[in-house]
Amino acid sequence: VQLQASGGGLVQAGGSLRLSCAASRSILSFNTVGWYRQAPGMERELVAGITRNGSTNYADSVKGRFTISRDNVKRTVYLQMNSLRPDGTAVYHCKGITIIKDYWGQGTEVTVSS
Repeated sequence: VQLQASGGGLVQAGGSLRLSCAASRSILSFNTVGWYRQAPGMERELVAGITRNGSTNYADSVKGRFTISRDNVKRTVYLQMNSLRPDGTAVYHCKGITIIKDYWGQGTEVTVSS
């Protein structure tokens, strides 16, 4: 199983980016797909997650600015990030969670300039 994250880049504060996490199998085969980020010198943290039944959850720091969604046909989970702030600078990873194991995708780097 592979998860391919993409869409990172350099953006000014207040700008937007959309990250994509493309899976090699059905997104619905995962109990949950989540986006995580790790800033330099910081612990990795959960940003947003979407469950098989479509429930979503967000870190308090991104509520109202980020939206997680999915396209089952394209086997892709998206993270729309609006009103980006410099503290959003991090490497963003996606993770697919199943009963048996977790699958991590490689990271995509986001840099938010002030």
